[in-house]
Amino acid sequence: MRTTNRRNFLRAGAAASIAGAIAPALAMPSGAADDKASASGPAAQGVTRTLARYIVGARYEDLPANVRKEGTRTLLNWIGVAVGGSHHETVDRAVAALAPFSGPAQASLLGRRDRFDIMNAAFVNGVSSHIFDFDDTHLKTIIHPAGPVASAILALSEYHPVSGKDFLNALVLGIETECRIGNAVYPNHYDVGWHITGTAGVFGAAAAAGKLLGLSEQQMVWALGLAASQPVGLRESFGSMNKSFNPGRAASNGLFAALLASKNYTSSEGMIEAKRGWANTISTKQDYRQITEGLGQRYEAALNTYKPFACGIVIHPAIDAAIQLRNENRLTADQIARIDLKVHPLVLELTGKKTPQIGLEGKFSVYHSVAVAIIEGAAGEKQYSDRAVRDPQVIALRDRVSAIVDPSVKPEQVDMTITLKDGRTLHKHIEHAIGSVEVPMTDQQLEAKFTDLADAVLPAAQVRKLIETCWQVERLPNAAAIAKAGVLQK
Repeated sequence: MRTTNRRNFLRAGAAASIAGAIAPALAMPSGAADDKASASGPAAQGVTRTLARYIVGARYEDLPANVRKEGTRTLLNWIGVAVGGSHHETVDRAVAALAPFSGPAQASLLGRRDRFDIMNAAFVNGVSSHIFDFDDTHLKTIIHPAGPVASAILALSEYHPVSGKDFLNALVLGIETECRIGNAVYPNHYDVGWHITGTAGVFGAAAAAGKLLGLSEQQMVWALGLAASQPVGLRESFGSMNKSFNPGRAASNGLFAALLASKNYTSSEGMIEAKRGWANTISTKQDYRQITEGLGQRYEAALNTYKPFACGIVIHPAIDAAIQLRNENRLTADQIARIDLKVHPLVLELTGKKTPQIGLEGKFSVYHSVAVAIIEGAAGEKQYSDRAVRDPQVIALRDRVSAIVDPSVKPEQVDMTITLKDGRTLHKHIEHAIGSVEVPMTDQQLEAKFTDLADAVLPAAQVRKLIETCWQVERLPNAAAIAKAGVLQK
């Protein structure tokens, strides 16, 4: 059973930040990279091969302790959201559509009894892990790193046995790959409409799967090249089932690329950086130093964060402010005359839906999110159900929420004023929302989130065992034990 205390971390009044790291990236104008990092400069030579060489040579023993720890936290969070989302109607429809065509029963679908071939299993688990919009976030790029990478290598590990240490190393390397490539083109690539989790995530899936397959340097170059040929995902899909398709497809596409490369299926030598390669074709910004500098020294994977709220990351400051004011003042909806927000432009660009009709649309409505947070004191998956967005009380309060763009408000901030019917005003300015790099979710909070999601799918004892299996990934002789622990027993 789900209990109130399992959501306490969602109701905390702690200040945190969604995106201290987003601000510098958003502020960078198109073409901000200098000549050395341009498409024609020396830094543009050999980018794909330099990255491939690093991936092939990187060892688990080389990972700093904090990076291994964050990789384990990433795995735990991903398993929790994938199990939690495994019976959403989106996943049911995907399974129904693909089941007649799936090949041998090679890999598990988390939270279910079904087994698919590894390609389709990677896709479905990627969809399942993203459908609640509750997964991890690399705040510098807004990439959701684990979905494409973990979905690919968990499926592969059931077909091609690997140790837990090798699995964790591949997971970190895949996340490192996709986030570094994302850094090189963000925000311009994202601004024109690409869903960067899909377009960059395919590289992470290819790198991680290729690492587990033992690709040579040349084969890894080809795997990255084949990944570059498969960008997937447009932001127009946000608010529909299609959004979760993107990380799912990135997972299966990356796995596809690695498997082809393992049999010497070739590609261009410079598919990331070439004049007509990936970065120059789909972005007006290319800073290749972000990909190659500091490999093995600084880790983007160590900057991963985990959502306490099941919606677009840019709404988190507003939700945090709403819950804090609600709890501090014991607010009820009938006391409120209006709620005024000052937000960064990205908030309305991404989450400006004023009248969401279904739960998936509610995840991209700052208006719904604030209203439901005030009324229910939470913003988990229940608050983004069809029931919640159609609740007359939520709709009535939603209509009293107003949001305006204020150039002085940073992406990780919000300024909220609630005017009460008795004339009083309440104010809250959020510098850093819960779940950020500055104030990360604790291990205990991650476990509570995991339990809250998985309890609806698996027996309580199995949920506990699954959590323990994730924490112990480095000691597993066979990483397939993670998948085995996360499925419905027959």
